[in-house]
Amino acid sequence: MSPEPRRSFLALGDSYTVGEGVAGSDRWPNQLAAALRDTGVDIDDPRIIATTGWTTDELSLAVDAASLGNDYALVALLIGVNNQYRGRSIDNYASEFSNLLKRAVAFACGNRKQVIVVSIPDWGVTEFASSSGRDTNAIANEIDAFNATAQSIAESHDVAFIDITALTRAHPDEVVDDGLHPNAAQYSRWVERLKLVARVAVRDASLY
Repeated sequence: MSPEPRRSFLALGDSYTVGEGVAGSDRWPNQLAAALRDTGVDIDDPRIIATTGWTTDELSLAVDAASLGNDYALVALLIGVNNQYRGRSIDNYASEFSNLLKRAVAFACGNRKQVIVVSIPDWGVTEFASSSGRDTNAIANEIDAFNATAQSIAESHDVAFIDITALTRAHPDEVVDDGLHPNAAQYSRWVERLKLVARVAVRDASLY
């Protein structure tokens, strides 16, 4: 029997994944790793490839430049809010997101069950959006369209899609001082929704 892959964790994304405005331990990928360890899953803290403001193409370029293996026990992908913010098309997003997802699966030992897609939060409910005079209904509709596209692509690849958008809408005040990005408490809500699926994904890695 071949040895189990090391239980390493790769998180790909943008400001939400890098945790703009929160301490490193309060980022949702770090909170998720800690929560998994609390349930007896031996997993490293995440390697995070994410920067505030990144779109799908910028994340792809960063992945190109990184030295990534193909033995991650868990890979998470959350990307697209800046595509929406910059007014890029759904068709462009679909193409670039699909390519990123295929790469995510490759990083996860080629096992799609070890990959999780996280939905895009609705930043339109935040103080930042309301104070800047943005059309919050339009933002919500566009976020829904981007998420529907991501979910469809994830499901077509048999990859788990986890909706955290509703949590951002239910708790719009859970943001850091910039009035835009989620705070540690909001990320903890995400982790509660993610941890069961993530635990199964990491356990699945032991089969390969």
